[in-house]
Amino acid sequence: MESLIEMIKKLPPEYEQEVYDFVQFLLEKKYPKPKKELKLSWRGALQNLKDKYTSVELQHKNLELLSD
Repeated sequence: MESLIEMIKKLPPEYEQEVYDFVQFLLEKKYPKPKKELKLSWRGALQNLKDKYTSVELQHKNLELLSD
């Protein structure tokens, strides 16, 4: 049976990036990167709006902005 490296060497150079991307995809699928810890540096950024809007109103506004 022909080895993977031998088969890759037979491919034209323009396929190099495609092979690389596919191997990268397979590696990430098998060994997913650990998820980064959620940063809360934005916490308190809307403090000045707490008397003007409820959290539900802000959620609705966010959905409106995302759907545009």
